[in-house]
Amino acid sequence: MLILAIDCSEKISSVALVLDGRLAAQTTVANRDRDHSGNLLPVTESLMKAAGYSYGDVDCFAVSAGPGSFTGVRIGVSTVKGLAFGRGKPCVGVSTLEALACNFTDTDGLICPVLDARRGNLYNALFRVSNGNMERLTDDRLISARDLAAELLLYSENIYFCGGGYDIMTSEMSGKGRIAGVSPLRRHQTGYGVALAAQKKIDRGQISDDVSLAPTYLRPSSAERLKDRNGSRKTQETD
Repeated sequence: MLILAIDCSEKISSVALVLDGRLAAQTTVANRDRDHSGNLLPVTESLMKAAGYSYGDVDCFAVSAGPGSFTGVRIGVSTVKGLAFGRGKPCVGVSTLEALACNFTDTDGLICPVLDARRGNLYNALFRVSNGNMERLTDDRLISARDLAAELLLYSENIYFCGGGYDIMTSEMSGKGRIAGVSPLRRHQTGYGVALAAQKKIDRGQISDDVSLAPTYLRPSSAERLKDRNGSRKTQETD
């Protein structure tokens, strides 16, 4: 099975082609201004061409469907919906946090992906990896750095932080717990991680199509919160 997987839920855009569980090609681009709309398709098309595949060769389109930047998640999901449209190919939306954790299946310990949700909060879920097997310990959630640090002190195993909230939590946990070193190359999301998380859902028969695929948000956007306060919608989201 050939999976085309996309993640642009944060400042990083990552696109990967994964054939039968093995990475065939991957491109990762850092976007200082989160301009995913301007480069996601060109990057994807360049990767496909370099790897010698066409969209018709893809068996499943996968995407990080959230949580994360509202704009980035929406662009990623919309792009995958557009690529799948008219081709009759399945789509799979996966948790950004689970996709991050999938990059650590060669370790043993507690995997703690964290994304900066602003206003002192983080998007987070906890996973345990042992002998190559990953177990989800919590649902995706919104939690403060302080509360997460207090929870992590209950664990005695190595803790691997990853995601855009890496610096926040390593600072919060400085001198506390068994914090494992994570190289800069492993701290951010990858298309490969998305594909691995997608394969799990495919194996369980949890697939979507271009109509039913949708983002997953853990809190309202700035525009929605503003609407709740004054009944009017702000035209530009800031999350």
